[in-house]
Amino acid sequence: MEVVIATPEELAALAADAIQSLLAVKPGAVLGLATGSSPLGIYDELARRYAAGQVSFARARGFMLDEYVGLAADHPERYRNVIEHEIASRVDFAPDAVQGPDGLADDLVAACARYEAAIVEAGGVDLQILGIGSDGHVGFNEPGSSLASRTRIKTLTEQTRTDNARFFDGDIDQVPRHCLTQGLATIMSARHIVLIATGRAKAEAIHHLVEGSVSALWPATILQHHPHVSVLLDPAAASRLQLADYFRSTYAAKPAWQGL
Repeated sequence: MEVVIATPEELAALAADAIQSLLAVKPGAVLGLATGSSPLGIYDELARRYAAGQVSFARARGFMLDEYVGLAADHPERYRNVIEHEIASRVDFAPDAVQGPDGLADDLVAACARYEAAIVEAGGVDLQILGIGSDGHVGFNEPGSSLASRTRIKTLTEQTRTDNARFFDGDIDQVPRHCLTQGLATIMSARHIVLIATGRAKAEAIHHLVEGSVSALWPATILQHHPHVSVLLDPAAASRLQLADYFRSTYAAKPAWQGL
């Protein structure tokens, strides 16, 4: 696990560098796309680079982490629409190149199985973008989630619904209670994971992720067992790390050619 502490703008550029480098050597790469506020700087930077002719997604594919259950197809907070607005429509993904779990399916269990199979059929995710919840969830794998879980239906905690109410005019009653999410084992199958977190509200979760014990109570800690994880933090999100100075010095001494 590599930890990088920098400004939000620098973090977005680092993540975009990794994606641009991946697409340069593998134009048909499979990207894992996250929603929430954390990845927005990355998407803005990728859109800027696409407009400048520096990167193309024409042959790439994308898989979303999760989706609310029951939101209307045209609801602005349906994650398929959020991803379309934030990144898919701003670059040159081919039609239907970005997929998400079907939160409107009649048979949600079967929809989860189909989604898991689609990821495998695509060859697996090459680079997965992640955020992290204040309670340590990644995707919608809430505390107590199985570390071996695969794509499935989950019930959202009140903390997550409270955190996400800002996207629903501050009204928690509008936030769905259920979602479909890639499981922790599904996320762990990605070849490279880039987790980005900013703000002091994420500091406790980051402390457990980087320096704590692996535990279902803090689901993101499973990433400690992944061979290639890049944790990108601003100083506020890194404020609880006991080894912050070590991480800074390690990154400062890293060869420029190595990338994330």
